[in-house]
Amino acid sequence: MILEALASAVLGLVLAWAAVHRLSHRLPARPLVFSTGIAGALFGDFVTHTALGPGIAWLSLLGAAIISAASLSLLLRPAGRLRRSATA
Repeated sequence: MILEALASAVLGLVLAWAAVHRLSHRLPARPLVFSTGIAGALFGDFVTHTALGPGIAWLSLLGAAIISAASLSLLLRPAGRLRRSATA
C-alpha cells in the first residue's frame, strides 16, 4: 500500500512535470501545478483502490493517472487573449 501510494505520487509528479514542460504559458505557478498533480494522483489512487480493492495495483495507478490528468486540466487558462465586448 505504501509503495502504491509512493508510485502514484511519482506518477502525479511526472504528469505535472510534463504539463509544465509542454504548457507552461497556459498554467499558473509551478508549485501549484506540481502539488495539484501529486494530490490528484494520490486521490485517484485512493478512490480506485477503495472501489476495486487490493491486489490490482496497475488499475489503481491507471486511476491515479486519470484523476491527476483531469485535475491538471482544470488549471489550464485560455490560449489567446480574451475579447471583451464594448458594453463590458
